Amino acid sequence: MERLGKNLGKYLGETIDIRAVQGRVETAAREHGWTQEFFYNNDSFKLLALHRSARDEANKKRFYVSTGIHGDEPAGPLAALRLLQENRWPDNLEIWMCPCLNPIGFTLNTRENAKGLDLNRGYLNSVSEEIIAHIAWLEKQPAFDICTLLHEDWESNGFYLYEQNPDQRSSFAEKMIEAVEKVCPIDRSEIIEGRAAQGGIVRPNIDPRSRPDWPEAFYMITHKTRQSYTVEAPSDFPLPTRVDALVAAVNTVVNGL
Repeated sequence: MERLGKNLGKYLGETIDIRAVQGRVETAAREHGWTQEFFYNNDSFKLLALHRSARDEANKKRFYVSTGIHGDEPAGPLAALRLLQENRWPDNLEIWMCPCLNPIGFTLNTRENAKGLDLNRGYLNSVSEEIIAHIAWLEKQPAFDICTLLHEDWESNGFYLYEQNPDQRSSFAEKMIEAVEKVCPIDRSEIIEGRAAQGGIVRPNIDPRSRPDWPEAFYMITHKTRQSYTVEAPSDFPLPTRVDALVAAVNTVVNGL
């Protein structure tokens, strides 16, 4: 499978009707018994958080997944929707999901919010209302065993991921690459986004305190979890392929916990 060649200087691929997607997300969550909570409302959009309790409390694991923080990455909200509709969650999993953190960005087809802020650089000394509200919601939740953050990269030659695993727990990275490779090309470049990579996996050795512009992943690894994966679908490929890639990555984690 080859790149489409649509993305010239920015994302120029398929877009989605985020209001329609959000409506379908709410419907699927309601049908499958998820608790729904709106933690921010700016009169144009609400930010939704979903929660599913574990059925097997004795072996419970806590899993967090988020997406849609960049409005030019439409595969993420669609992947969240499919995961909700398919409803194939293991009984031992307690799940928190934020299915779209920047809905206004999707109406503009831009990475940023309506004020031109990249929300995924605002988790330290936050100034955006959306991220201030998101952090306030996160602070009320327990620690998570693992987090998966769904993204896309308009410049990438294939799927890749970032792993943060400072305690050297059993890794899901190679298993995710193996699963995704069945549905989507992998970026096997030795350098990805300026960092050393191997087989589509970037394991950055970064002290979050060294950066003033925290992404969600830095907040999560500092405050909410000790194992986090940021997964990047290649957005110069067809949208269904990218959705398949993100769904495969999430399913690999949840079925291994």
